[in-house]
Amino acid sequence: MKARTSLYLPIILLITMLGGTVACNRAPNDDQIKSQLQDRLNTDSGLQGKQLSVQASNGSVTLSGNVDNEAQRDAAARYASAIPGVKQVVNNLQVAPAPGVAEEQAPPPPVETPKPAPATRNETHKKRSAIRESSQGSERKAGMGTDMAMAHQDSMPPAAPPPPAPPPPPQKVTIPAGTTLAVRLVDTIDSERNQPGETFKATLNSPLSVEGDVAIPAGYEVEGHIVDVKSAGKFAGQSLLVLQLDRISVGGKTYSIQTDPYKRQGSSRGKNTAEKVGAGAAIGAIIGGIAGGGKGAAVGAAAGGGLGGGVQAATKGQQIKLPSETVLNFTLQSPLTVVPAQGPDSHRHRMDTPPDDNKQ
Repeated sequence: MKARTSLYLPIILLITMLGGTVACNRAPNDDQIKSQLQDRLNTDSGLQGKQLSVQASNGSVTLSGNVDNEAQRDAAARYASAIPGVKQVVNNLQVAPAPGVAEEQAPPPPVETPKPAPATRNETHKKRSAIRESSQGSERKAGMGTDMAMAHQDSMPPAAPPPPAPPPPPQKVTIPAGTTLAVRLVDTIDSERNQPGETFKATLNSPLSVEGDVAIPAGYEVEGHIVDVKSAGKFAGQSLLVLQLDRISVGGKTYSIQTDPYKRQGSSRGKNTAEKVGAGAAIGAIIGGIAGGGKGAAVGAAAGGGLGGGVQAATKGQQIKLPSETVLNFTLQSPLTVVPAQGPDSHRHRMDTPPDDNKQ
């Protein structure tokens, strides 16, 4: 009994599995086919909102309604064929243009132009004569117009050539700091006469170049001022002169410049003067002693001192005098950006006989 039960059990399980498979593979009914097809038609953007009718009967699907084009008609048929259980698709969809689209209108029939009646022989002759006279008149007018145009053209002066194109604007260049400016004085500067703050004129003695190209040729005007000046005293002290450049004029434009100061100091006569005063007093005392004893020695010393003072006055401290055409060297302390000049100034100041021994 147990052996039979063990034999029947696998058979029962197999039958159960086959029954489930058959149940799963059973085709859907007509309502399911119709529902699935409606869902697929509604998901198509071109078929949404169309009044489409779907009928399903024993696996046969019938489509009816209106679509916009053949592509939409074919798409609806494909959706119906793809549903499981559909055996046949009857596509009765009609292609109709969407509302609001104007149908193409047939071209209007051509309008027949009435033919003119045939002209008589006299009318034909008159027309030919009128055409011939009109043609001859037009030729005469054309010839007169050509002659007048040629005469007018001959009387006109020749056209002036077009003006040349303007040159491109010059590019600015920068002269770097540390560049040496050699200037030639126009004004004479004297430590005994000039005062601090006074200005002086000079000209550029050597051209300023940037990478081998001349930016400012020699001869342009330079202006500076006296920073400090001291005159040598009669008995002691040294003369002092400090100059500085302020601006340079190039091509009608003035540029501010910053340079290091030019400083010069005169030699002092103070020690030499004291020695001469002492020697004069000693000689005067000797002469006075020989002449009149103690009192004479005092008088002689005073006289000798006066003699020494006179010598000192004659040899007071050296003054500083820079004549015109003296060349001085300055150094740029900051870069100078200018528009390059095309040529030097024509009014360069020069003396007939420049003192070469005063060049600095």
